[in-house]
Amino acid sequence: MNNEHQRYATDRSCSKKSMILMNALSAQPVIRVAQVAPNIFPTPPLHHGGTERIVHDLSVALQNAGVEVTLFAPSDSATHLPRVGDYPSLAALEAREGRVAPGVPAALEALQMEALTRRLDAFDIVHCHGEFAHATILGARRCRSLTTVHWRVDERDRALFFAGFPDLPVAAISVAQEAGIPLANRAGIVHHGIARDRYAPRAVPGDHVAFIGRMTDQKRPDVAIRVARAAGLPIRLAGTIDVGNPGYFDAAVRPLLGDDAVYVGPVDDAAKGRLLGDARALLFPIDWPEPFGLVMIEAMACGTPVIAWNRGSVPEIVEDGVTGFIVSSEAEALAAIGRLHTLDRATVRRRFEARFTAERMAADYLAIYRRLLAR
Repeated sequence: MNNEHQRYATDRSCSKKSMILMNALSAQPVIRVAQVAPNIFPTPPLHHGGTERIVHDLSVALQNAGVEVTLFAPSDSATHLPRVGDYPSLAALEAREGRVAPGVPAALEALQMEALTRRLDAFDIVHCHGEFAHATILGARRCRSLTTVHWRVDERDRALFFAGFPDLPVAAISVAQEAGIPLANRAGIVHHGIARDRYAPRAVPGDHVAFIGRMTDQKRPDVAIRVARAAGLPIRLAGTIDVGNPGYFDAAVRPLLGDDAVYVGPVDDAAKGRLLGDARALLFPIDWPEPFGLVMIEAMACGTPVIAWNRGSVPEIVEDGVTGFIVSSEAEALAAIGRLHTLDRATVRRRFEARFTAERMAADYLAIYRRLLAR
């Protein structure tokens, strides 16, 4: 059996094992889980908001698997899930009032924690996706909680946080991210997954390449433009201008735009599906230790290969020569564009279905919940 056949045989075996695991877990007593989303955007988000997207997809998949899920999320969240939250998201407040006071995010988090504190006894597991305050209010319940950090964990604030709460179970979203989490906190690794049918694969792409992400020096849209231009291909860019680095777009990206490099702004799911599905490839020229990179699996769901820089989680997500190419420079990215014809878009979609669906993500988290309860 050659390596490719062996890989697909392994995937079929893993898919079968996942189904057996889900069936076994659903046969056990129903567990009650609080999913605590951030307060920055509604859950699910309208445009930008990868964390909120993952929290909602996870909650829906858990509910479909028989888990009793309650979502703690802002009041402007449009969801069929049981939801707790009387206050709007930061994004809604900014849209309504313009610039809000610096202390507003902390106030929203405090109000959410108060709502959670009043209901703690209603849940077997509390799964938090926010910042720091939940660890304090959980107290003795920390052992029956799970924290997923959707950001890098190698900075000073996280080091202080982990040191102060060694009994807080933390799920990593990649092997690369877990390396920065102390052994005492590690509860497992769960790669992100998204709803299987959100994006449809397209067999015949257009002529452009795509970039989707925050307009920031961490994501380097300027590099994506240079690579596309060197390849003689138009590029379409989408995403929000980073509020933490607003000058970057005007200084590094806007001067490069033109007829062959068009910035379309933030996009919703439908527009993202068209942009990615019609693209020959997604360019992902990150310049930071990416903890996951959700847009990579969104591209794969569309059957679109990914050309990504070898940093952070990229080697875990992109299968080099199968779902895209892993590169280390603009020159290597340019050469990879010349090899896109060797990749099969139907295979890219199949690899997404085998590895990155919300159902698989929910099964992985359920297994962690069961381990925590068994303690």
